[in-house]
Amino acid sequence: MTIPRLAVQLHPQATSVAELLAAARHADEIGVDSIWTWDHFYPLYGDPDAAHFECYTLLAAIAAQTTDAKIGALVTCNTYRNPNLLADMACTIDHISGGRFILGIGSGWFERDYTEYGYEFGTAPGRLALLKQSLPVIIDRLAKLTPGPVNGKLPILIGGSGEKVTLKLVAQFADSFNTFGPPENFAHKNQVVTNWCNEIGRDPKEVERTVGIAADDLDNLEAYAEAGADVAIVMLGSPFDLDPIEKLLG
Repeated sequence: MTIPRLAVQLHPQATSVAELLAAARHADEIGVDSIWTWDHFYPLYGDPDAAHFECYTLLAAIAAQTTDAKIGALVTCNTYRNPNLLADMACTIDHISGGRFILGIGSGWFERDYTEYGYEFGTAPGRLALLKQSLPVIIDRLAKLTPGPVNGKLPILIGGSGEKVTLKLVAQFADSFNTFGPPENFAHKNQVVTNWCNEIGRDPKEVERTVGIAADDLDNLEAYAEAGADVAIVMLGSPFDLDPIEKLLG
């Protein structure tokens, strides 16, 4: 059976830092492709006031306690940090990890984060416009930093599904993109990215394709591979059951 490479997203809610780091170490040991968390300030489901931990400080800790898996945010909210600062933070974590960091980024959507932390929520088109402005700034700052990224270039992943703007930004700026299932939806979005690449004159093969799936969607891995997924990122909440992934990794 042909399946995508397997990765995990560890939800930093209703858990502890110790549990998150133990899960990250375990995921690294069993050979996942990459380890992700999300960039929010409050839980996205369940108890809205449960424990929750900040993304980039957590990623730095994961970087220090793992050795092989790539790491990143699925995805960073562009407007939570100045783009120059974000580039510097990403590059520093890249060095902590020995060159395993991926800068996952998107335009943002969770209104509670904005209102409670004093950011302007604005509109979806406005947030996308800000993402379009920030991406060249981030890339430019990464090129100016001393030292720069460990491997010379820091990979950028853009997450989202908007076909007119977001997926065009993928073709213009990203090394990979992430969206969600089911397989039919992923196949369609995947083709839109390919079409944008062709329109702007970029080789579509330069863009890695990743899909976020629930743990109970592991039976559909072959369908996701057929839809063009290079990596399937299994989204997990506490208690972070990695056994099904470990079995698939053999």
